[in-house]
Order: sequence, then structure tokens, then C-alpha cells
Amino acid sequence: MSKKTPQPEPKPQVAARQAVDLAVGDCIVVKPGINDPDLDMDIGGWQGRVTEIKSYQSGKVTVTFQWDSLALQRMPASVISRCEEEGLDWTSIGLYPEEVERAAPRDTQADVDALIEKLTAEHAWDYLGVEGQSIHQVLRDVDEDDEMAAFAAWQKHLKARVKLPFEAEVTEWQERSPLQSGDRVTVVGFEDVDDSYGVLVKIKTAGHRTYAFPLCDLTALDENSASYTLTYEYAVWFANR
Repeated sequence: MSKKTPQPEPKPQVAARQAVDLAVGDCIVVKPGINDPDLDMDIGGWQGRVTEIKSYQSGKVTVTFQWDSLALQRMPASVISRCEEEGLDWTSIGLYPEEVERAAPRDTQADVDALIEKLTAEHAWDYLGVEGQSIHQVLRDVDEDDEMAAFAAWQKHLKARVKLPFEAEVTEWQERSPLQSGDRVTVVGFEDVDDSYGVLVKIKTAGHRTYAFPLCDLTALDENSASYTLTYEYAVWFANR
């Protein structure tokens, strides 16, 4: 697969370039026995469309192409997840001309674009690893642009699984609050959701005062508890949303 953020490329060599009988937009297929250079996976027979042809070394040319929709459908979900985690572009790849050959188109660019949009949404949080998988399960039926619906989904998810009460620590600096980072509190219930602070919980201080407080600013003290895992996953999502 291709790196999502390529390093600066050397200037193309003017002399001794390899002759390539391909052009941007051509359909090509990977020859049998060729492996993905990053994932060490057999990609022989996979097909796509040329997006770029460049010379990176004297006398050597690289052909970059985007997978077609049939190749993307064939790609295991685990491969897409790994690419997201490692910062690789799973939609395209760069190979040498001798590793590919011309092929007849099997779909349209519109088919490719639609499938990439669908798969991108399905794997939006994979780059976060294990926490990303949990986040996807919570938000799988939520419109990615509807943040209030996401807050509501998290609240429903947490209320059903978090065992109350639990001890927690304030882990974020507070601008306007009687509580500050390092203070310990007891989470005793769930309140509402807020468009700025997300899920709000009811907390009780050592002095028996109660407040509505942003869950994202708290960390459960018992690292072996479900409350810790669940609230940590929420805090990871909140920080990366």
C-alpha cells in the first residue's frame, strides 16, 4: 500500500528513463506472484486505474494506481484496519511497470468512489487500535456529522454498562470550577449531554457537594474495572472526535 503522507520526492531524472507504455487513467492488473511491498501480501490479479507515473531513480519508474471496486471488496477488513493504524493508504499502491500489465475495466470511477466512502466510514476509528474498534461499535448507526447523536449514543452505551458508583479523579485543568486536576470524586449517576462538554455525570466530592461534571475530564481510579475501560474509550473518542 502507499504511505498516506509521502516524503519529499527526489526530482525526476531526465536521462535514462524507463519507457512505460501506460498513461494516467489506464486500467492495469497486478501480475501473478507479486506481493504488496508494505504488507507482504499476495496481490496478484488485483486490478486498478493508474493515477500517477513518476521517475524516482535514474532509469526506474513507479506506477501508482488506485484499486478498483472489485479489488477493494476483496480486501480483508483486517488489512484496512492495519493500514489505518500504520498510516498506509489502502486505496492505492505503487509498483514497478514490470509488475503490472494492461487490463479491461471492470467498473466505473463512480463505483470506486462510492465504495471508498463507505469503507472509510466503516474504518474511521481504526487508527486508534483497540479503542477504535470499540468506538466503531458504539457509533456504527450514528451519522458522523451529528455530534449530539454521538453524545446520546455514548450516554446510552455507558449507562447500560458502567457500574455506579465509582471513584474517579479529575484529570483535566478546569477553568471555571471549584474542582481542579487531581481532586478525587465519586461518580454517582448520569446527567444530560451538552453540545460542548459531551456526557455529563453527577459527582459527589469529599465534602458531600454534588455537581454535574464532564465525564471526559474524569478517569476512574480502578484500572481493572469495566468503568475504567468504558470511560477511557469514551475519553479517547472525545479527544479525537
